[in-house]
Amino acid sequence: MTTLAAAYAAARQQTKFHAKSFYFSSFALPAVKRQRAYAVYALCRLIDDRIDEAPQGDDLKRAVASLRSLVDRLYAGELTPDDLDVYPWLPAVKETIRECEIPRAYIDDLIAGVELDQGAVRLRTWAELDRYCYLVAGVVGLIMTRIFELKDRQYEKQAIELGNAMQLTNILRDIAEDLERNRIYLPQEELSGYGMSEADLHLGQVTPAWEEFMAFQIERAREYYRDSETGIAHLEADGSQRAVWVMRDVYAGILDEIERKNYNVFRTRCFVSFPRKCGLVLRRLLLK
Repeated sequence: MTTLAAAYAAARQQTKFHAKSFYFSSFALPAVKRQRAYAVYALCRLIDDRIDEAPQGDDLKRAVASLRSLVDRLYAGELTPDDLDVYPWLPAVKETIRECEIPRAYIDDLIAGVELDQGAVRLRTWAELDRYCYLVAGVVGLIMTRIFELKDRQYEKQAIELGNAMQLTNILRDIAEDLERNRIYLPQEELSGYGMSEADLHLGQVTPAWEEFMAFQIERAREYYRDSETGIAHLEADGSQRAVWVMRDVYAGILDEIERKNYNVFRTRCFVSFPRKCGLVLRRLLLK
């Protein structure tokens, strides 16, 4: 039988290995909130991996049905021995869901969002991309408000905006990688508005049109980051605010790196170096 302490330790290892920026940002959280954040990450990672690894058709349907069945058991508190053998961190998720009162609808939305990643991805409009960002990231922001104990629910909108900003940042960073997987999240209408097409993306050339397009997208993401800030200020001053500020700064820093590379996301993956992350942390410590 997996002990609760061992379950949280397993969730921590999942986060440390797969989500380095998130793990780095979590240092400021109180211990209980930190371990619950790791538990939620482990579940999000499972949902992403289980659906991402499933082929199309019946296999995908079975993977989704299996996930929903697992979520049923989590919310009913009826995990099986097989569940625990495969995913020893599940008791940590079960306790986190119960103690933080995480609505089942949030998890269902996340599963629906990850399903959209299957097969060839093409999004026609900004509205479609915005909806996708909510399902795979904005809703995670809502989950985190429960873990961070946001008292005033009117600021949930800002949590969604921060999640959407981070997902937009990921999309801009990962354009080349997504192209290899036949996934284009950039709205086709907006590409066309800048005189570009899918064929131009595959050429991977930094043209004046591409620079203008990327500058527009980066400013959109930054506007989401700015809009999220009023919500951060209403988190508990027990380290929750500082942790979210650091996470916000690290992810927003990816946009700076894209600009430094002259928007060339086709040849290199932009990331915030560890020394710069430390500098961002120091800045927040001095500011707060």
